[in-house]
Amino acid sequence: MQDESPRTIFHVDLDAFYVSVEVREDPKLRGLPVVVGADPEQGKGRGVVVTCSYEARKFGLRSGMPISRAWRTCPTAVYLRPNFKLYERVSREVMETLRDFADAFEQTGIDEAFLDVGSRVDDIGEPRELALVIKRTVKDVHDLTCSIGVGPNKSTAKIASDLQKPDGLTVVPPGRAAQFLAPLPVSVISGVGSKTRAFLNDRGVETIGQLQAVPGKQLLEWFGKTGVWLWGVAHAQERIPVSPREMPKSLSVERTFRNDAEDFAAVYTEARDAARELSERLRRGGFTFRVAGIKIRFQGFETHTRERTLPGYTDSEASLQETAEALLREFEERGEPVRLVGVRVASISKK
Repeated sequence: MQDESPRTIFHVDLDAFYVSVEVREDPKLRGLPVVVGADPEQGKGRGVVVTCSYEARKFGLRSGMPISRAWRTCPTAVYLRPNFKLYERVSREVMETLRDFADAFEQTGIDEAFLDVGSRVDDIGEPRELALVIKRTVKDVHDLTCSIGVGPNKSTAKIASDLQKPDGLTVVPPGRAAQFLAPLPVSVISGVGSKTRAFLNDRGVETIGQLQAVPGKQLLEWFGKTGVWLWGVAHAQERIPVSPREMPKSLSVERTFRNDAEDFAAVYTEARDAARELSERLRRGGFTFRVAGIKIRFQGFETHTRERTLPGYTDSEASLQETAEALLREFEERGEPVRLVGVRVASISKK
């Protein structure tokens, strides 16, 4: 029988991690709009913004934005190419610090982790005190800030950690998680993307409270097994344990065009979107990869694959997008309609 005893879960999210590491290494960058990503090439560069400082976000810059648009929006920002070896080393050091505070520990990305701290807290005051100790330790030892969400399960804790950034702390009171979630938009649920959000919004479901009012049977009809998970998240009943994740041999995301794409620009667009989704899965799993590849299928089901081994392990969305685009260029001159495009990673490692 599943253990139904109360749990205390922390979600720790390092604030603007790549940028924060760069600022730590070069304090002159502090307070400036800083962008980590592809080379903007004076507004002609390809690739995307990997992350940016909170100062840069005030100009409208954001992760995933084309680097050319970022440069046109804020040409005075400091643009830096990613230093993945540095980020991975710092991540390992911070995660070892966090691990010491947990009964069970699960790294879900280079900059985030879940901690089950149930045996270390007994009442409503102690989770906040422990979270403050963790925040001070990360700052004192690593000169980085983090935002922490505290809840009865992983999904609630993750939502809570996003609400006050940077350097935030949100504690969801025991027994009141469902009420805490109710006024929030459904888009705050990790795994509810733009299509699912639009589907729910079209049916009058815009907040988690409105989602709580949808019968479980209806969610099952709409989403299959995912509907069961969605019901559990909305009602703060999700019980997924905090535990290390198994490492897959490879991961891929494919996109099939409703009508065969005759404009290769559409192929690049879908490949970038597939790389974005795949990168998110890698970060949630705490994985890095060294081999990136593509799959392309033309009219008549003629299919080709290509792959490239990178210099080192990374979980960079920008690196994956750039590699996929480079591999796809071989096929651009064919001028034939494309039925499917996919992005794949292999040689996967745990951070």
